[in-house]
Amino acid sequence: MKLDATLAILAAVGIGRAAPTPTPAPTPSRLVSAGRDAAAAAPEPTPVPALQPQARGLGDDLSTYVKSLGSEIDSKISSFVDSGLLNFPHGFPTGTAVESSLGITAGALNAQPTRVLNLPAYANWTNDGWSVRVHGNVYKVPDVAQEKIDKLADAFLIGTSVKELGDDGKKQARNLTREIFVVQQGHENVTVEFAVRSSNSSSPRGGAYVNAKGGGQEIKLPFETTTEGDFDVFVALRNESSKANNTNAYLLPGNATTKIQALDMHVKGADTGNATAYLVPPRGVTVVSDIDDILRVTKIYKPKEGLLNSFARPFTAWEDMPVIYSNWSSSAISSLHFHYLTTTPEQGTRPYMDFIFRTYPAGSFDTRPLNFTNVKETLQIRRYLLDRLFQTFPNRTFVLVADTSNADVMKAYPAMYKDYPGQVSCILLRNTSATDADDKLPYDTKGFTEIPQENYMFFKDPSDLTGLDIENGHCLNSSVAQNVTFGEQGLPLGLGKKKSDAVSGMVSPGCALSAVIFVATLMLFL
Repeated sequence: MKLDATLAILAAVGIGRAAPTPTPAPTPSRLVSAGRDAAAAAPEPTPVPALQPQARGLGDDLSTYVKSLGSEIDSKISSFVDSGLLNFPHGFPTGTAVESSLGITAGALNAQPTRVLNLPAYANWTNDGWSVRVHGNVYKVPDVAQEKIDKLADAFLIGTSVKELGDDGKKQARNLTREIFVVQQGHENVTVEFAVRSSNSSSPRGGAYVNAKGGGQEIKLPFETTTEGDFDVFVALRNESSKANNTNAYLLPGNATTKIQALDMHVKGADTGNATAYLVPPRGVTVVSDIDDILRVTKIYKPKEGLLNSFARPFTAWEDMPVIYSNWSSSAISSLHFHYLTTTPEQGTRPYMDFIFRTYPAGSFDTRPLNFTNVKETLQIRRYLLDRLFQTFPNRTFVLVADTSNADVMKAYPAMYKDYPGQVSCILLRNTSATDADDKLPYDTKGFTEIPQENYMFFKDPSDLTGLDIENGHCLNSSVAQNVTFGEQGLPLGLGKKKSDAVSGMVSPGCALSAVIFVATLMLFL
């Protein structure tokens, strides 16, 4: 089982690196789920082509995907996926798959409290006032014996087991496994309470954040949760007043401030649905940051380590990146807003949020919604979420931060520069293969061919980012050698270095995929 699990993860990484350029992202005005649409319209978005609705489940897409990896590993991955324990590359099991894995019935959940993952939100200023994007998931946690949870957790741990971990590792593995094996609650009504922070509360750490003075109110979302328990919709905030120093205080209009106002938000009827809404003015700078292997040590590219770093070890910042982000947050950058975007499935989001808000400046958050269900959609999630953010804030500039081990980043980031002229001031990418010998898989730089060197940089250490003028698009540290060639990088055994490849700037996709599978197989035994 563990061999199959590792192969599945590696295959997901491999297909991401060798996949053709994704088709255009879905429109941000709808979230599509099986048999149901949930409106989530950004004010006046630029239309983009929509994905066709897809039925939930493994289905033909995954079968085709597995077969595309090669017959020699087809049976291994297929047996793993068919087990129903884990749903790679889509994410983790949901709904009836969880009930089946745990051997429980729907009736057994009736006595369990309803819980909510309420993600920190961004709001934009429109002609009608502030519009806030409310998104998250409604679910229940089954009452499962610890012995069963340990057995499920063991499937994520390569080369060890829960019983062999220390006390802190046991606790982390069990907690995350319980968060994964939850049952989403579809067709539920959600009501959100927005509240003004008390006068003695400090504002969120970092960025241009201040506590909102008004805006407390209760809003029932216009749609029920999707079949997968998701809710995601923009709602208009009324400019309700609150008392401050015996006078009425209101939300500041977005066109009259450079400060980002923070409102507490809570899902009514749940004790786990607390978050913050950030009211972001139309102009300023937003840092969009990936998390794995750029803000925290994950080693996604080495599955055994990646799983241990997620399930059994404390989340650890990558070198001095917290210092870099802290320096940015305390600088004079105009209306600075942080947005954290990870394609981690929703069920695994809580440890990420906890780590980020203990270690980095506060900010809004995006994760993988559960209604992205097939491989094609999975490879487009980051682009979908980026499109939505850019179209919501057409007059803000963006600094995009990530690392080269992310195939979707290497496609999406340069595409955003080209598709949204003038909105991307900097693309900053940690060259993971140059800083970690464990990253043996290739990455593709073709997308950067026509981007001015001043607007992007591949770096090795956080200190390389010191002194950059990211607000004005001066993103290159002249002391950091670039030497960028445009095409597939880091292929093993000298692949891609033939003269013909050097001239064309690319490698045969079939050759690259074979190399990925070969290295992935070797990595199982490292």
